[in-house]
Amino acid sequence: MSCRPRSRLCRSRLPHSRDVAIACVGRTLLSAAFDFARVGTGASPVRAERSSAVFSENHSRQFPARLRACILPPVTLSVVIITHNEESNLSRALASVTPLVRDGKGEIIIVDSGSTDRTVEIAKSFGAQVFVEEWKGYAAQKNSAIDKAVGDWILSLDADESANPTAVQVLQRILGPDSDVYEGISGCWLSRKNYFLGRWIRHGGFYPDKKLRLFRRGRGRFEDRAVHETVVVDGRTEHALEMDFVMGSEIALEHRSYPTLSDYIGHMNRYSSLGAEMVAAKSNGKMRFSVINIVLRPLATFIYNYFLRLGFLDGREGLLLHLYHAVYVSWKYAKAWELSRKS
Repeated sequence: MSCRPRSRLCRSRLPHSRDVAIACVGRTLLSAAFDFARVGTGASPVRAERSSAVFSENHSRQFPARLRACILPPVTLSVVIITHNEESNLSRALASVTPLVRDGKGEIIIVDSGSTDRTVEIAKSFGAQVFVEEWKGYAAQKNSAIDKAVGDWILSLDADESANPTAVQVLQRILGPDSDVYEGISGCWLSRKNYFLGRWIRHGGFYPDKKLRLFRRGRGRFEDRAVHETVVVDGRTEHALEMDFVMGSEIALEHRSYPTLSDYIGHMNRYSSLGAEMVAAKSNGKMRFSVINIVLRPLATFIYNYFLRLGFLDGREGLLLHLYHAVYVSWKYAKAWELSRKS
Protein backbone atom coordinates (compact mmCIF):
# COMPACT_ATOMS: atom_id res chain seq x y z
CA MET A 1 0.00 0.00 0.00
CA SER A 2 1.44 3.33 -0.98
CA CYS A 3 1.73 6.06 1.57
CA ARG A 4 0.17 9.28 0.29
CA PRO A 5 1.00 12.28 2.47
CA ARG A 6 -1.91 14.49 3.34
CA SER A 7 -1.69 18.15 4.26
CA ARG A 8 -4.08 19.94 6.60
CA LEU A 9 -4.75 23.65 6.88
CA CYS A 10 -3.50 25.11 10.11
CA ARG A 11 -7.02 25.97 11.15
CA SER A 12 -6.99 22.63 12.98
CA ARG A 13 -4.45 24.06 15.39
CA LEU A 14 -4.50 27.87 15.04
CA PRO A 15 -7.90 29.27 15.97
CA HIS A 16 -8.04 32.20 13.49
CA SER A 17 -6.06 30.89 10.53
CA ARG A 18 -9.18 30.20 8.47
CA ASP A 19 -10.11 33.87 8.68
CA VAL A 20 -6.57 34.81 7.64
CA ALA A 21 -6.71 32.55 4.58
CA ILE A 22 -10.13 33.89 3.56
CA ALA A 23 -8.89 37.46 3.95
CA CYS A 24 -5.85 36.67 1.80
CA VAL A 25 -7.98 35.19 -0.97
CA GLY A 26 -10.44 38.08 -0.79
CA ARG A 27 -7.69 40.66 -1.04
CA THR A 28 -6.19 38.92 -4.09
CA LEU A 29 -9.56 38.71 -5.89
CA LEU A 30 -10.31 42.36 -5.09
CA SER A 31 -6.94 43.44 -6.46
CA ALA A 32 -7.55 41.45 -9.65
CA ALA A 33 -10.95 43.12 -10.07
CA PHE A 34 -9.41 46.60 -9.78
CA ASP A 35 -6.75 45.65 -12.34
CA PHE A 36 -9.40 44.50 -14.78
CA ALA A 37 -11.37 47.73 -14.39
CA ARG A 38 -8.32 49.97 -14.77
CA VAL A 39 -7.08 48.14 -17.87
CA GLY A 40 -10.41 48.90 -19.53
CA THR A 41 -9.80 52.64 -18.99
CA GLY A 42 -6.21 52.54 -20.21
CA ALA A 43 -4.74 52.97 -16.71
CA SER A 44 -1.92 50.82 -15.43
CA PRO A 45 -2.77 47.92 -13.16
CA VAL A 46 -2.64 48.66 -9.44
CA ARG A 47 0.19 46.22 -8.84
CA ALA A 48 2.21 47.78 -11.67
CA GLU A 49 2.18 51.09 -9.82
CA ARG A 50 4.13 49.67 -6.89
CA SER A 51 7.80 50.52 -6.89
CA SER A 52 10.29 47.68 -6.79
CA ALA A 53 11.54 48.94 -3.43
CA VAL A 54 8.07 48.77 -1.90
CA PHE A 55 7.45 45.36 -3.43
CA SER A 56 10.72 44.05 -2.04
CA GLU A 57 9.94 45.49 1.39
CA ASN A 58 6.49 43.93 1.53
CA HIS A 59 7.30 40.70 -0.29
CA SER A 60 7.04 38.62 2.86
CA ARG A 61 3.43 39.76 3.24
CA GLN A 62 2.24 38.46 -0.11
CA PHE A 63 -0.44 35.77 -0.18
CA PRO A 64 1.70 32.82 -1.45
CA ALA A 65 4.07 33.09 1.52
CA ARG A 66 1.16 33.26 3.92
CA LEU A 67 -0.47 30.22 2.34
CA ARG A 68 2.68 28.15 2.82
CA ALA A 69 2.73 29.12 6.49
CA CYS A 70 -0.81 27.76 6.83
CA ILE A 71 0.09 24.23 5.71
CA LEU A 72 0.88 21.65 8.38
CA PRO A 73 3.08 18.60 7.81
CA PRO A 74 1.21 15.34 7.17
CA VAL A 75 0.25 13.31 10.23
CA THR A 76 2.37 10.16 10.06
CA LEU A 77 1.29 8.35 13.24
CA SER A 78 -1.90 8.15 15.29
CA VAL A 79 -1.55 6.70 18.78
CA VAL A 80 -4.93 5.32 19.92
CA ILE A 81 -5.76 4.35 23.51
CA ILE A 82 -9.00 3.49 25.31
CA THR A 83 -9.29 4.44 28.97
CA HIS A 84 -11.37 4.18 32.11
CA ASN A 85 -9.93 5.41 35.41
CA GLU A 86 -6.31 5.06 34.28
CA GLU A 87 -4.71 7.98 36.11
CA SER A 88 -2.06 5.70 37.64
CA ASN A 89 -0.90 4.45 34.22
CA LEU A 90 -1.74 6.98 31.53
CA SER A 91 1.07 9.49 32.13
CA ARG A 92 3.69 6.80 31.63
CA ALA A 93 2.05 5.59 28.41
CA LEU A 94 1.69 9.07 26.89
CA ALA A 95 5.17 10.21 27.91
CA SER A 96 6.66 7.19 26.14
CA VAL A 97 5.05 8.03 22.77
CA THR A 98 5.47 11.82 22.92
CA PRO A 99 8.70 11.69 20.82
CA LEU A 100 6.70 9.98 18.06
CA VAL A 101 4.00 12.64 17.77
CA ARG A 102 5.74 15.94 18.58
CA ASP A 103 6.20 18.73 16.02
CA GLY A 104 2.95 17.85 14.29
CA LYS A 105 4.19 14.44 13.14
CA GLY A 106 1.45 12.58 14.95
CA GLU A 107 -1.60 12.70 17.15
CA ILE A 108 -2.95 10.97 20.25
CA ILE A 109 -6.56 9.76 20.27
CA ILE A 110 -8.15 8.84 23.62
CA VAL A 111 -11.59 7.22 23.82
CA ASP A 112 -12.68 7.32 27.45
CA SER A 113 -15.67 5.48 28.88
CA GLY A 114 -16.58 7.90 31.67
CA SER A 115 -13.57 8.04 33.98
CA THR A 116 -14.19 9.55 37.41
CA ASP A 117 -10.53 10.19 38.22
CA ARG A 118 -7.93 12.47 36.54
CA THR A 119 -7.64 10.37 33.36
CA VAL A 120 -9.16 12.96 31.02
CA GLU A 121 -7.20 15.80 32.61
CA ILE A 122 -3.92 13.89 32.17
CA ALA A 123 -4.74 13.04 28.55
CA LYS A 124 -5.43 16.68 27.68
CA SER A 125 -2.20 17.79 29.37
CA PHE A 126 -0.33 15.73 26.75
CA GLY A 127 -2.28 17.34 23.91
CA ALA A 128 -4.47 14.30 23.28
CA GLN A 129 -7.83 14.49 21.56
CA VAL A 130 -10.30 13.06 24.08
CA PHE A 131 -13.67 11.53 23.18
CA VAL A 132 -15.98 10.37 25.96
CA GLU A 133 -18.22 7.50 24.86
CA GLU A 134 -20.32 4.85 26.54
CA TRP A 135 -18.63 1.49 26.98
CA LYS A 136 -19.29 -0.76 23.97
CA GLY A 137 -16.83 -3.58 24.66
CA TYR A 138 -13.06 -3.77 24.20
CA ALA A 139 -13.01 -4.36 20.45
CA ALA A 140 -15.77 -1.85 19.61
CA GLN A 141 -14.17 0.80 21.81
CA LYS A 142 -10.76 0.36 20.18
CA ASN A 143 -12.26 0.39 16.69
CA SER A 144 -14.02 3.64 17.56
CA ALA A 145 -10.62 5.16 18.38
CA ILE A 146 -9.18 3.83 15.11
CA ASP A 147 -12.03 5.43 13.15
CA LYS A 148 -11.05 8.84 14.51
CA ALA A 149 -7.38 8.57 13.48
CA VAL A 150 -5.96 10.39 10.44
CA GLY A 151 -2.34 9.18 10.52
CA ASP A 152 -0.80 6.98 7.86
CA TRP A 153 0.11 4.48 10.60
CA ILE A 154 -1.78 3.58 13.78
CA LEU A 155 -0.13 2.49 17.04
CA SER A 156 -2.69 0.89 19.37
CA LEU A 157 -1.70 0.82 23.02
CA ASP A 158 -3.40 -0.16 26.25
CA ALA A 159 -3.31 2.51 28.94
CA ASP A 160 -1.08 0.29 31.12
CA GLU A 161 1.48 -0.16 28.34
CA SER A 162 4.38 2.03 27.26
CA ALA A 163 6.98 1.86 24.49
CA ASN A 164 10.54 1.51 25.74
CA PRO A 165 13.17 3.93 24.31
CA THR A 166 14.50 1.33 21.87
CA ALA A 167 11.02 0.64 20.51
CA VAL A 168 10.52 4.39 20.04
CA GLN A 169 13.76 4.61 18.03
CA VAL A 170 12.69 1.70 15.82
CA LEU A 171 9.24 3.18 15.24
CA GLN A 172 10.82 6.51 14.28
CA ARG A 173 12.91 4.75 11.66
CA ILE A 174 9.95 2.80 10.28
CA LEU A 175 7.95 6.02 9.98
CA GLY A 176 10.89 8.08 8.70
CA PRO A 177 14.19 7.12 7.03
CA ASP A 178 13.27 3.45 6.54
CA SER A 179 9.70 4.03 5.36
CA ASP A 180 10.54 2.88 1.83
CA VAL A 181 11.70 -0.50 3.19
CA TYR A 182 8.26 -1.00 4.79
CA GLU A 183 6.29 0.22 1.79
CA GLY A 184 4.70 -3.20 1.23
CA ILE A 185 4.10 -3.93 4.94
CA SER A 186 0.63 -3.43 6.42
CA GLY A 187 1.46 -4.17 10.06
CA CYS A 188 4.28 -4.86 12.51
CA TRP A 189 4.37 -7.12 15.57
CA LEU A 190 6.01 -5.81 18.73
CA SER A 191 7.35 -7.84 21.64
CA ARG A 192 5.75 -7.13 25.01
CA LYS A 193 7.28 -7.50 28.48
CA ASN A 194 4.98 -8.17 31.42
CA TYR A 195 5.70 -6.74 34.88
CA PHE A 196 4.27 -8.87 37.68
CA LEU A 197 4.69 -8.25 41.42
CA GLY A 198 7.84 -6.20 40.88
CA ARG A 199 9.50 -8.58 38.42
CA TRP A 200 9.81 -8.70 34.64
CA ILE A 201 8.50 -12.10 33.50
CA ARG A 202 10.74 -13.59 30.79
CA HIS A 203 9.61 -17.21 30.52
CA GLY A 204 6.53 -19.38 30.41
CA GLY A 205 5.17 -17.84 27.22
CA PHE A 206 4.98 -14.33 28.67
CA TYR A 207 8.01 -13.07 26.74
CA PRO A 208 8.31 -12.27 23.96
CA ASP A 209 4.57 -11.75 24.15
CA LYS A 210 4.15 -10.68 20.50
CA LYS A 211 1.33 -8.24 19.77
CA LEU A 212 0.26 -6.75 16.43
CA ARG A 213 -0.02 -3.10 17.45
CA LEU A 214 1.39 -1.05 14.55
CA PHE A 215 -0.58 -1.09 11.31
CA ARG A 216 -1.52 1.14 8.40
CA ARG A 217 -4.71 3.13 8.64
CA GLY A 218 -7.49 1.40 6.74
CA ARG A 219 -5.73 -1.97 6.87
CA GLY A 220 -6.37 -3.13 10.43
CA ARG A 221 -9.30 -3.49 12.86
CA PHE A 222 -9.94 -5.40 16.05
CA GLU A 223 -12.05 -8.49 15.60
CA ASP A 224 -15.32 -8.43 17.50
CA ARG A 225 -14.63 -10.54 20.58
CA ALA A 226 -15.63 -10.08 24.22
CA VAL A 227 -12.04 -10.54 25.44
CA HIS A 228 -8.50 -11.14 24.12
CA GLU A 229 -9.33 -9.01 21.10
CA THR A 230 -6.70 -8.99 18.38
CA VAL A 231 -6.07 -6.90 15.29
CA VAL A 232 -6.89 -8.40 11.90
CA VAL A 233 -4.73 -6.82 9.19
CA ASP A 234 -5.30 -6.91 5.45
CA GLY A 235 -1.84 -7.46 3.96
CA ARG A 236 1.68 -8.52 4.95
CA THR A 237 2.87 -8.16 8.51
CA GLU A 238 6.41 -8.06 9.89
CA HIS A 239 7.20 -10.30 12.88
CA ALA A 240 10.97 -9.93 13.17
CA LEU A 241 11.76 -6.31 13.95
CA GLU A 242 14.64 -7.61 16.08
CA MET A 243 16.17 -9.03 12.89
CA ASP A 244 15.62 -5.79 10.95
CA PHE A 245 17.09 -3.55 13.64
CA VAL A 246 20.09 -4.60 15.73
CA MET A 247 19.74 -1.99 18.46
CA GLY A 248 21.79 -3.48 21.30
CA SER A 249 18.75 -3.67 23.59
CA GLU A 250 15.29 -5.21 23.35
CA ILE A 251 12.52 -3.63 21.29
CA ALA A 252 9.45 -3.94 23.47
CA LEU A 253 6.22 -2.61 24.83
CA GLU A 254 6.25 -2.66 28.62
CA HIS A 255 3.05 -3.95 30.25
CA ARG A 256 2.55 -2.99 33.90
CA SER A 257 -0.96 -4.20 34.62
CA TYR A 258 -0.52 -6.22 37.81
CA PRO A 259 1.27 -4.31 40.59
CA THR A 260 -0.40 -6.47 43.26
CA LEU A 261 -1.72 -10.01 43.52
CA SER A 262 -5.21 -8.64 44.15
CA ASP A 263 -5.05 -6.73 40.86
CA TYR A 264 -4.11 -9.88 38.99
CA ILE A 265 -6.81 -12.04 40.60
CA GLY A 266 -9.43 -9.34 39.96
CA HIS A 267 -8.29 -9.09 36.35
CA MET A 268 -8.50 -12.85 35.88
CA ASN A 269 -11.96 -12.88 37.46
CA ARG A 270 -13.26 -10.28 34.99
CA TYR A 271 -11.60 -11.91 32.01
CA SER A 272 -12.83 -15.38 32.96
CA SER A 273 -16.41 -14.03 32.98
CA LEU A 274 -15.97 -12.56 29.49
CA GLY A 275 -14.26 -15.72 28.28
CA ALA A 276 -17.12 -17.79 29.70
CA GLU A 277 -19.60 -15.79 27.64
CA MET A 278 -17.64 -16.63 24.49
CA VAL A 279 -17.46 -20.33 25.37
CA ALA A 280 -21.19 -20.47 26.19
CA ALA A 281 -22.05 -18.71 22.93
CA LYS A 282 -20.00 -21.19 20.90
CA SER A 283 -21.79 -24.10 22.57
CA ASN A 284 -25.20 -22.50 21.92
CA GLY A 285 -25.98 -22.55 25.64
CA LYS A 286 -25.44 -26.31 25.92
CA MET A 287 -22.19 -26.36 27.89
CA ARG A 288 -21.93 -29.48 30.03
CA PHE A 289 -20.07 -29.78 33.30
CA SER A 290 -16.69 -31.17 32.27
CA VAL A 291 -13.96 -32.42 34.62
CA ILE A 292 -11.62 -32.27 31.63
CA ASN A 293 -12.22 -28.53 31.13
CA ILE A 294 -12.53 -27.53 34.76
CA VAL A 295 -9.75 -29.69 36.26
CA LEU A 296 -7.51 -31.36 33.69
CA ARG A 297 -7.23 -28.51 31.19
CA PRO A 298 -6.04 -26.01 33.86
CA LEU A 299 -3.58 -28.60 35.17
CA ALA A 300 -2.21 -29.19 31.67
CA THR A 301 -1.92 -25.42 31.17
CA PHE A 302 0.14 -25.06 34.34
CA ILE A 303 2.46 -27.96 33.49
CA TYR A 304 3.00 -26.70 29.96
CA ASN A 305 3.77 -23.09 30.88
CA TYR A 306 5.57 -23.60 34.19
CA PHE A 307 7.72 -26.61 33.32
CA LEU A 308 7.94 -27.06 29.54
CA ARG A 309 8.14 -23.33 28.80
CA LEU A 310 10.48 -22.72 31.75
CA GLY A 311 8.17 -20.55 33.79
CA PHE A 312 9.89 -21.78 36.95
CA LEU A 313 12.93 -19.65 36.03
CA ASP A 314 10.93 -16.57 37.03
CA GLY A 315 11.03 -17.55 40.70
CA ARG A 316 8.19 -17.13 43.16
CA GLU A 317 6.50 -14.56 40.94
CA GLY A 318 6.52 -17.04 38.08
CA LEU A 319 4.92 -19.71 40.26
CA LEU A 320 2.09 -17.42 41.35
CA LEU A 321 1.56 -16.09 37.83
CA HIS A 322 1.15 -19.53 36.24
CA LEU A 323 -0.77 -20.97 39.16
CA TYR A 324 -3.46 -18.30 38.98
CA HIS A 325 -3.44 -18.31 35.21
CA ALA A 326 -4.40 -21.99 35.44
CA VAL A 327 -7.13 -21.05 37.90
CA TYR A 328 -8.40 -18.55 35.33
CA VAL A 329 -8.84 -21.40 32.85
CA SER A 330 -10.83 -23.38 35.40
CA TRP A 331 -13.02 -20.37 36.25
CA LYS A 332 -13.74 -19.72 32.58
CA TYR A 333 -15.18 -23.17 31.92
CA ALA A 334 -16.99 -23.37 35.26
CA LYS A 335 -18.66 -20.01 34.58
CA ALA A 336 -19.56 -21.12 31.05
CA TRP A 337 -21.32 -24.14 32.53
CA GLU A 338 -23.12 -21.87 35.01
CA LEU A 339 -24.30 -19.61 32.20
CA SER A 340 -25.62 -22.60 30.26
CA ARG A 341 -27.64 -23.70 33.28
CA LYS A 342 -29.24 -20.26 33.58
CA SER A 343 -30.18 -20.21 29.89
